[in-house]
Amino acid sequence: MVDADLESYFDSIPHERLLGRVKERISDGRVVELLGLWLKQDILQEMQRWTPGQGTPQGAVISPLLANICLHPLDERMAGLGYRMVRYADDFVVLCRSRDEAEAALAHIRAFAMENGLTLHPGKTHLGDWRQPGGGFDFLGYRFEAGRRLVRRKSLTRLKDRIRDKTKRTGGQSLASVIADLNPILKSWFGYFKHAHHYIFESLDGLVRRRLRAILRKQEKRPGFGLCRDDHKRWTNAFFADAGLFALHAAWQRARDPR
Repeated sequence: MVDADLESYFDSIPHERLLGRVKERISDGRVVELLGLWLKQDILQEMQRWTPGQGTPQGAVISPLLANICLHPLDERMAGLGYRMVRYADDFVVLCRSRDEAEAALAHIRAFAMENGLTLHPGKTHLGDWRQPGGGFDFLGYRFEAGRRLVRRKSLTRLKDRIRDKTKRTGGQSLASVIADLNPILKSWFGYFKHAHHYIFESLDGLVRRRLRAILRKQEKRPGFGLCRDDHKRWTNAFFADAGLFALHAAWQRARDPR
């Protein structure tokens, strides 16, 4: 397996090369002109105004589309050589049957990058066997390792930070209000990561309920963080389910067996 990432792709690709690729796919000159104007619009940064000559704004809605147009020749080259490549914008993985095949695939990718003035990110490009511990790779928020689909550590940390932000003991909100704020976050996160290994859902459910028990203790003017056995008996998992809390593991079970 080859896990590859182009370094500073959205910042480094020259506008002329990008628009040249666009012209290969789009014949309407008005559309090409509009894209050119959009790429060359002035940028205001720290009270300094400047006009970019290369790159596209990372995070802009059209940037992944332009990346797909610009990197489509790479898709065609790898497919023509018999490789199975999965790509989203500048992030891609090549599936191989052996390390020798992976090394050959990486050589073809490096050649394409040099021909097009691009550079592979040294820290995000590597060969590995995702079936083995330590040989996995991150792709679109997931972590593929030891034959399992996990959640990338960065994605998991981001969710935990949002949970903590919504469940501060000093917030002064009612349990119903806190749950109403939490549920959309949990539902949308599960909608994307529902294919991950189920143990993570149980762990996150435990974190959420611990935070809510700490809020309930605080409202009763009692110290502590909701970790004692009496709190678990008083505010059970069923209690929070009845209060309307979205449970990730229960949702995973329903998705696994919709009957």
